[in-house]
Amino acid sequence: MRLLLIKIEYSFVLNKIKMKPTSLLFYFLLCTLVFSCGESAPEQKENPTETTSKETIEKPQHNMLSEAEKTAGWELLFDGKSMDKWRLFKQDTLAGWAIADGEMQALGTGGLNGRGSDIITKKTYENFELSLEWKISPKGNSGIFFNVVESDDLHAVYESGPEYQLIDDIGFPEKIEDWQMTAANYAMHTAPAAKPKKVGEFNHSKIKVKDGHVEHWLNGDKVVEYSLWTEEWKKKVSESKWKDYKAYGLAKSGHIALQDHGNQIWFRNIKVRNL
Repeated sequence: MRLLLIKIEYSFVLNKIKMKPTSLLFYFLLCTLVFSCGESAPEQKENPTETTSKETIEKPQHNMLSEAEKTAGWELLFDGKSMDKWRLFKQDTLAGWAIADGEMQALGTGGLNGRGSDIITKKTYENFELSLEWKISPKGNSGIFFNVVESDDLHAVYESGPEYQLIDDIGFPEKIEDWQMTAANYAMHTAPAAKPKKVGEFNHSKIKVKDGHVEHWLNGDKVVEYSLWTEEWKKKVSESKWKDYKAYGLAKSGHIALQDHGNQIWFRNIKVRNL
């Protein structure tokens, strides 16, 4: 088309003197039409880095360790499929718990005395960091214990192990004290800065124990810290409900325990590492 336009322009130069005004107008319109037909639209190149407006949202992966966590010494205590790292307190079996949707659930059949279906780790720990996620049922009550020991004269995990309290702070049917609220060291140290999520939502808790120094963490915040076996500790024990529990808080190491207090509670992403 461009060659045609050049020929037309050349002919026009040779004959422009002889053209009438109407011929000039016709020529101008013809050139415009030819030129517009000869122009092609800019080539559209695909941008290899361009992405679609819809992103694929992957479901979070639970009960797994990253390579960094494995290197740091973390160990899963629940893989979403099996509870083979747990057993009932003072028993070799399991009962009162179920696994569904990658979550470990206390069925709430243990009774309100909290003795029926408390479970403990098969291993014992001394200096460690425990990390897990949990959600409580409405009006629910439970706890995480550490340094739990077993003997003929002990009948429940709370008789020896300090407790990280788990509870429905708002909906629990009885009046509760500050030392009974979520993330407190039950009956010993309050956690006024604790901010648990709504009932039915998962919280993230951590317990760190190193040479008797203990930290309670909730949803990214350190909310309680205390030291075991100090004079202050002994004084607090003597003035608390634990004064008649001779084994309470004495062990230097022991099992980690989860309580079935007669209410449903769910756990996932349970992992531990030695410090």
